[in-house]
Amino acid sequence: MLVAVVMLFVVGAMAALSIDVVTLYTARSEAQLAADGAALAGARVLANSGMTSDPTGGLTASAQVLATKVATQVAQQNEVGGSAAGVTVNYGGSTTNPLVTVRVQRTDLPTFFARIWGRQRLTVGASATAEAYNPSGTNILGNPKIPVAPICVKPWLLPNIDPSNTVTPGSPIFDATSGAIRTTTLLGWVAPPGGRLRTDCTTCAADSAPVAWRYYPGDPADFPPPRASSVVCPGCTGFTNPNYQLSIAGCVQMPISCSSPIASQVHIDQTPDGVRDTETRQAVDGLTHSTASEGDSVDTTAATPPTGSAPFQFLAGADNPVVLSGALAAGTDIMVSDSLVTVPVINVDSTTPFPLASFPSVQIIGFVQLFLNPTGTAAPPTGYIHTQVINMVGCGTGIAGQQPILGNGASPVAVRLISP
Repeated sequence: MLVAVVMLFVVGAMAALSIDVVTLYTARSEAQLAADGAALAGARVLANSGMTSDPTGGLTASAQVLATKVATQVAQQNEVGGSAAGVTVNYGGSTTNPLVTVRVQRTDLPTFFARIWGRQRLTVGASATAEAYNPSGTNILGNPKIPVAPICVKPWLLPNIDPSNTVTPGSPIFDATSGAIRTTTLLGWVAPPGGRLRTDCTTCAADSAPVAWRYYPGDPADFPPPRASSVVCPGCTGFTNPNYQLSIAGCVQMPISCSSPIASQVHIDQTPDGVRDTETRQAVDGLTHSTASEGDSVDTTAATPPTGSAPFQFLAGADNPVVLSGALAAGTDIMVSDSLVTVPVINVDSTTPFPLASFPSVQIIGFVQLFLNPTGTAAPPTGYIHTQVINMVGCGTGIAGQQPILGNGASPVAVRLISP
């Protein structure tokens, strides 16, 4: 009888203690989820800010301020033990490979039955580190160079010619071997009316001379279009060249690698097409929701590159699907937009013609991230697309045997958790 009475109290105490232990572990998991989400959100801000594409580091301070604000908001929206936790955000790494470390902690988590041992409050916390990876500068830092492989890449193969350099026309965007960014004037560059993005050729033969900001169409086999049923947007109907236009208006799910000569080879579409600019305009206006000139836009109130040091920010247009759903007001700052796209840069420039032996196979040595129709207005009837450069990612030709890091959606700057 005595043993039975003692066991009753022992089992009761253990059950009571287990409730506090479960509460502690649940709060610890919530803290980890909050830290993970906050670190990724902060790294995504750095990636979209253009910071990793600025070798001068001029965007670093202002981008970190914005990233801290977003990371803190995300962490506090994910409650720990029923309440918002304290948040600290720290930065490390380099300009082209910044690290965001978020620590989430509560020091006042209440106990229930553990109070009989004098513990009324517990401390619980977790930390996470995320990186925004841009391989363009890793050769300068001496770090191992790892390529990237974003998805949703548009089928426009741009020659490696900087359109913003009027001092030395024909200068490359990237160093063809190392992938290093050769110019800072392209970051933030807005294409003037006479130099907007358009096709280079009607029948793209081996002797087509490369011209800055004029693309060669990618072969549909390398840029497989999504199903028409998955592309829902105003103006995305009646496509006359559906494979090409759907690959613009939708998302090409196949990762496009920027790495070894074999993995990064794509082909030029040599099918004659005299109305490709018109087809491009229709698909771009559908993608950017700017058919009625109410698309997303780049916030021009801040002094952004190439002359300013504020990070890029974007504003939701009235025809943004999220705005139309009532979840967001037009003119609200947004972190991502359908108007943000990634375009490959190929190893062809003003001094290096197409290699006739392998044409129409070309090698991708980098990517540029563009904001299409940055004023939110529709593209002109000419089909020359208004663009602004938001990011540049170079890999070069000197990578072999490296497994690429998958990009995130339309961004060529990969964002991922590296701890825990």
